[in-house]
Amino acid sequence: METKPLKRHPALQPLSKEHHFALLLCWKFRRGLERQIDPERIGRYVKEMWTHQLEPHFAIEEEYVFAILEEDHKLVQEAIGQHRSLKRLILQDSFTEKSLNRIEETLEAHIRLEERQLFPLVQKAASKEQLERIQVKHDHPIAELPWEDEFWKT
Repeated sequence: METKPLKRHPALQPLSKEHHFALLLCWKFRRGLERQIDPERIGRYVKEMWTHQLEPHFAIEEEYVFAILEEDHKLVQEAIGQHRSLKRLILQDSFTEKSLNRIEETLEAHIRLEERQLFPLVQKAASKEQLERIQVKHDHPIAELPWEDEFWKT
């Protein structure tokens, strides 16, 4: 018997919306690489997205969302490991097609882990107060950053 997906609690909805933007980011990477755009050009966009979207998003997750579960919970450890891997990959000095593919694959897998496994678990385990704290600290999604060099449309 198939279980119906859990409706996302309003406190987690802004984070889920940011996941949507991050999946769009993955699509843009793939599109740029398919069009043989210089990896350094895509990399500039990646670094900007890190600063304005991904890093603040990861900080909220680590401080407020993951804290709902035990620190040594397998999924929390996996998600934090993915955060660290992404940071290391994104903050490198230069980009190649291979490194951009790795960022895209890691980011997409990370989002799927959180949306399909971690967030439903957090939502079930969280107290009303914990969910309210997330909502107060992160009551609106980080908006998609305007970017003049739309390499994915070239």
